[in-house]
Amino acid sequence: MQSAIDVTEIDRSERRERVFEALDDADAGESVVVIAEEDPHPTLRQYRVLRGVSVDVTDESEGDGEWTLRATKRDGEGGDGRPEFDVRNMPPRRRHTVLTETFDLLDSSEGFVLVNDHDPEPLYHELQSIHGDVVGWSYEREGPDEWRVELSRTGESDREDTGAEATFDVREIPKPDRHPTIHHRYRGLAAGDALDVVAPHEPKPLRREFEEQYGDFGWDVLDREPGEVRVRITKRPRAGEAGDRPSDDGVDLTVVRELDVRDRPPAQRHEAIFQAYENLDAGEGFVLVNDHDPKPLYHQFQSEAGPEFYWAYRAKDPGEFRVLVGKDADNAGEPVDPDGAEAPF
Repeated sequence: MQSAIDVTEIDRSERRERVFEALDDADAGESVVVIAEEDPHPTLRQYRVLRGVSVDVTDESEGDGEWTLRATKRDGEGGDGRPEFDVRNMPPRRRHTVLTETFDLLDSSEGFVLVNDHDPEPLYHELQSIHGDVVGWSYEREGPDEWRVELSRTGESDREDTGAEATFDVREIPKPDRHPTIHHRYRGLAAGDALDVVAPHEPKPLRREFEEQYGDFGWDVLDREPGEVRVRITKRPRAGEAGDRPSDDGVDLTVVRELDVRDRPPAQRHEAIFQAYENLDAGEGFVLVNDHDPKPLYHQFQSEAGPEFYWAYRAKDPGEFRVLVGKDADNAGEPVDPDGAEAPF
């Protein structure tokens, strides 16, 4: 017996709740077919960790913006000891997001064994920055190709509510991990949210990095005492992520969507991007998000698209390139000048 659940076009938390409910209602040996626009494998792994029940997963289909998986409940529980959460096949960008989300959902004394392909210590500092001193962390194996950590929640979050989403005391983070950990958490913030950094002195090198990578952000020194400074960094909206706005060179586009292809297999990315472009009307655009510079696409668009094709970088950050791709209504129908196009890089 099987049931089907379509979780496209709903947010991540509701998607997880619906998948969990469908699997909770299924008996051992029964299947749930999950249809989603984003890879649902991490959600099914979360189910095993949080419910202690294993599922067999079969890929039915993977296409442009649609995944269909069959999840079959196994007989019995997930086995003795902590359930295993292997993230090695998960896109790196999603690992921290999924793992921090999973930790949020743990009750006190619950946990899992994290399996990764490198030392996940930055995750420890990120979790501590959010929850305080309730993160159990014990290495079972340390490399070279497999790292195993027993990760548990030892109590309720004890971090004081200061108005920031996370607090990083850099004195407790190994020096090589400090800036990368803070950058990673900042990129995961929603516009208007903030994080606090506590340091022996104002971290001006970090501020310069933020100015180079993000441009506009809030930087406020909240406390300054001998040997300790607290700085609040607030994320501000990026120009051009939604709604009507003129581009830097005067092209007026309505941004209709954001297309993040970082979680898609490389073979599917170009197909999704060209389909999104084809669906645009004149005067519309979308923000393409990729984990590396997509400049080869620029040349392909230049050779195949008409003169209305528009391309402008919005961000070039490590692991996150953002490009506004659109159709300029003012240039629609004009002849193509193949020698006049210049790549914006």
